[in-house]
Amino acid sequence: MEKSAKEKGTVYNEAKIYQIALFSLNNAATNLYLALMGYASYYANSIAGFSVVLISFLLTALNVFDGVTDPIAGFLLDRAKGKHGKFRPYMLWGNVIMAGSTLLLFGTLEYIPKPFRIIYFIVVYALFVIGYTLQTVVGKSAQAVITNNPAKRPLSTCFDSVFIMAAYGGSILLAANYLVPKYGGYTNVKLYHEYALWVIVLSALCTAGAIIGIWNKDRAENYRRHKKQKIRVRDYLEIIKNNKPIDMLILAACSNKFAATVYGHTTVGVMLYGILMQNYGIAGLIGVITAVPTLIVVAAGIKVAQRMGQKKALVLFTYFGIVFQVVMIVALLQDSINTVNFGLHKINAISIAFFVVYVLLNGCKSITNNMVVPMIADCSDYEQYRSGKFVPGLMGALFSFVDKVFAALGTAFVGLVMLAIGYNSRFPQIEDTLTPVLKWTTIFLFCIVPIIGWVISLLSMHFYSLDMKTMKEIAKKLGDTEGEKKK
Repeated sequence: MEKSAKEKGTVYNEAKIYQIALFSLNNAATNLYLALMGYASYYANSIAGFSVVLISFLLTALNVFDGVTDPIAGFLLDRAKGKHGKFRPYMLWGNVIMAGSTLLLFGTLEYIPKPFRIIYFIVVYALFVIGYTLQTVVGKSAQAVITNNPAKRPLSTCFDSVFIMAAYGGSILLAANYLVPKYGGYTNVKLYHEYALWVIVLSALCTAGAIIGIWNKDRAENYRRHKKQKIRVRDYLEIIKNNKPIDMLILAACSNKFAATVYGHTTVGVMLYGILMQNYGIAGLIGVITAVPTLIVVAAGIKVAQRMGQKKALVLFTYFGIVFQVVMIVALLQDSINTVNFGLHKINAISIAFFVVYVLLNGCKSITNNMVVPMIADCSDYEQYRSGKFVPGLMGALFSFVDKVFAALGTAFVGLVMLAIGYNSRFPQIEDTLTPVLKWTTIFLFCIVPIIGWVISLLSMHFYSLDMKTMKEIAKKLGDTEGEKKK
C-alpha cells in the first residue's frame, strides 16, 4: 500500500487520482440499477396490473429488507480474510446477481399467471436486493482503504457527483427522449425490456472499472495487521453507543436520503416536467445541458472541503441548498413555467431563470448527497482511533442500513401522497391535466420536503465533531500507531 509522509510527519495512505476516479464507478454501477428500479412501480402498475397502493407497499417492504441485509453483508465483509480482496468479490457477485434478477423481473413478470405474480415479484426483487446490497456496501465502506488524506478524500465526492449525474441524467435522457417516444409511453412492455439491457451492459462496464481502481488497495497483504481482531455482532451496538460522529452523520444523511428519494421519484418527475411544465422532454434534456455548470458548483464545494474540511463544506452547501430551493418554489409558481424550453429559438426569461436556479440547486444537492460517503471513512478512522478496531464494513453497513430504510420510507411517502390526492389505481401520466392539487403537491414533494430534510441535517451536523483539524490529528495518531507495530 502506497505511503507518503506529509504535514509535520503525518503518514497518509495515499492513492493516485485515477484510483479514486475509477473506484467511484462502483457508485455509478449501482445507481444505474437504482434509476431503473425507479420505474419498477410503473412497470408493476402498467404491465403486471398491480395497484398503486399494492406496489408502493411491496417496494417499501422490499427496501426495508434491503436495509436489513446491509448489517449482515458488512459483518461478513469485515470477517473476510481477504484472500482475493475484501471488496472485489462483493462488487463482482453483486453486479452479476443484479443483472440476472433484472432480466427475470423486467423480462418475465408479464408471462407469470396473475395469481402468482405478487409472489414472483417479491422473490425476484428480493434476489435483486441481495445483489444490490453486496455492491453498495462496498461503496459505503471501501473509502477507508482508498486513502485517508484529508486533501484527497473529498475528491471522491467530485467523481461520485460526475458519475451519478451521468447515471441518473443519462437514464432519464434515455427514458424521456428515446424510449418514451420510441415505444409511446410507460405502458409498452418493450420499453422496459430495452431499458433493462442498457443498464445491465453499462453497469457491468462501470463495475469492471471500479474493480481496476481498487485492485492495488484491496490485497490480502494490506489486511494482515487486522487478522487477529475479533468482530462480533454486538460491535454494532457498541458503535452506535460510543461513536457519536457516525450517529450524527447517519441522521444528517438519512434526512437528505428521504428527501432525495421523494424529489427524485419517477412519479414526481412526471408531475413536474410532464404535467406542471407540460414538456416531459425537459426531464432528460435538463441533465445534459446543466451537467458542466453543475460540476463547476460541485468543484467549488470540493475546494471548500479540501481547504476547510468536509463538515464545513456540507453545512455551507446545505444552507445554500435551502436558499435556492426557496427560489425554485417562486419559479414554479410562475404562470409562464409551462413555457420553459431550451431550444435555441424558443428560450425565454423563465427558461433562463429556471436553468440558473436548477444548476445552483442541483450542484448543492450533489455535494450534500455525495459528501457523506467519504465522511463515513472519516467515522471509520475515528472508530479505529477510538477502539482500535478496523471495521469499515460495519461502519458502511450501519450507515447503509438506516439510509435504505429512510429511502423506503420516502417511496412509501410518495405512494401515500398519491393515494391522498386520488391516485389509487394508477400513477399520474404525462397527459394528465394540471389541477391546483397536482400543482401544489408537485411543489410540496419537489421543494418543501427537501427543505425540511436539510434543516434536520443542519441540526445534526451541529453535534458532528470530525472537522479537518480533528481528522488530521486522527490520521497522525493512526500513522504513528502503525509505524510502531512495524518496528
